Amino acid sequence: MRVLLTGASGFVGSAVLRQLLERGHEVRALVRPTSSRSNLMGLDVDAVEGDLLDPASLSRAGQGCRVFFHVAADYRLWARNPGLLRRTNVEGTRNAMNAAIENRVDRFVYTSSVATLGLHPDGQPANEETPSGIESMIGPYKQSKFEAEALVTAWVRDGRLDAVIVNPSTPVGPRDIKPTPTGRLVRDAATGHMPAYVDTGLNIVHVDDVARGHLQALEHGRTGERYILGGDNRALRDLLEDVARCAHRSSPKLRLPLRPLWPLALAAEAWGQMTGREPRLTRDALAMARKKMYFSSAKAESELGYVHRPSLVAIQDAVRWFLGPDAAE
Repeated sequence: MRVLLTGASGFVGSAVLRQLLERGHEVRALVRPTSSRSNLMGLDVDAVEGDLLDPASLSRAGQGCRVFFHVAADYRLWARNPGLLRRTNVEGTRNAMNAAIENRVDRFVYTSSVATLGLHPDGQPANEETPSGIESMIGPYKQSKFEAEALVTAWVRDGRLDAVIVNPSTPVGPRDIKPTPTGRLVRDAATGHMPAYVDTGLNIVHVDDVARGHLQALEHGRTGERYILGGDNRALRDLLEDVARCAHRSSPKLRLPLRPLWPLALAAEAWGQMTGREPRLTRDALAMARKKMYFSSAKAESELGYVHRPSLVAIQDAVRWFLGPDAAE
């Protein structure tokens, strides 16, 4: 089957690409002219240049494809121009869905995020039904993904598109070339550049498990439903200890309170506005750290047959990616 895949050169998209090829699908990858092709090297993929904000390029790329996997997104927790995130994540999704309709695809698989979901104040794992709203979305990335997911849901409800939504948690693993914000956290801890931590928690999952979940959603997902593709709920302190052990380093021992970090985050953002460089510390990141971002994948496990490996496997593979194949032994 011929498939159009957006975001194939990126972290999650390149993992989905490999899963599609392993299952014998013919993949056409939409790649921006400025994107690195390193994650496509050596793979039997038809890479075509285009852009989510260029509807004509999407329509051309989708010709003859029966399924669209829309994985591409602007995943930054800070941007000098936040409007760019919305254009890519919301208008880009609208354009991708329009192209899918024009090409009469059988199914549209949309990669959302657990960022669109609600959280429990007591730290209990949230699921697809945990209440959330745009007012609780912290920062332009979460807001744009919430709006884009709502757009997909509305088009399904109106009968315009057969779509299923997947909500990856916090993937780590190989091929994180940028890296993503979480990948940068792993890299910094593995190289000894993270002397302290804050008291928060994440749901960590191997990127390849997330990719398999995408194909399971294509095959078994119910139209209009969303499925959390997650892994293990881990305190950040414990996660950093695992990274340190894999990298043969000492783990950070200093736990920082959030309140004194706010002025530092404000200063870092101001410097970022002046230089254009993404700050390491932001107010949005501190606001998100107030709650433990724990999730349950029970629905995906029950309906899709989704499984995930222990988070330590994901961390080991991520450390090997950043430090080399002899690391994490």
